[in-house]
Amino acid sequence: MKNRLHYQISEYDCGPTSMLNAISYLFQREEIPPEIIRNIMLYCLDCYSTEGVAGKSGTSRAAMMFLSNWLNGFGRIGQLPVTSRYLDSKSVYFGRESYINDALRRGGVVVLRLFYDEWHYVLLTGEKDGRIYMFDPYDRGGPFEEKDIIWTMEHPKEYNCIVPETYFNREELSLYALGPVEGREAVLLFNNKTELTPDKTIEYFI
Repeated sequence: MKNRLHYQISEYDCGPTSMLNAISYLFQREEIPPEIIRNIMLYCLDCYSTEGVAGKSGTSRAAMMFLSNWLNGFGRIGQLPVTSRYLDSKSVYFGRESYINDALRRGGVVVLRLFYDEWHYVLLTGEKDGRIYMFDPYDRGGPFEEKDIIWTMEHPKEYNCIVPETYFNREELSLYALGPVEGREAVLLFNNKTELTPDKTIEYFI
């Protein structure tokens, strides 16, 4: 059984929430070992606020890189058929040759760092006709003022908003923008059993 995706329970835990949502989206609940839940929470929320309070500046890029590497190792030893890849700077963009678009087309998901009033992590679960299907863990409680962003509660196990791809590649700090190239970050994740590859299906080539 697949779980519903979750919303963050504080102002700071978008990082671990999005990583846990990625695992929930890719795997059946019965497949997910408790160790992966424990370690996602253990490695995230590592940033200190200016007042020196642990976790109040969320999750660092270094923590996400470490977690991506740990997930790869966890997959290699056979604990869960998961593969992860960390991307940063120039490799994080949307377009024809984007690793992000490719991952979404092949059944993977992407935990993406972008701007939403401040730096924020979300989960991408699909793409179609220039629109990105996304689960934003910050519960805004209602539709966007932007009429081209669709907010929906009808797909709780997949996504809660559909965003035009054009929002993301912007370098300015605006809604859902990736921001300056040097600060960009994404984690690609796959279920090795469901990932579309050339040797699994002809549809990958179309």
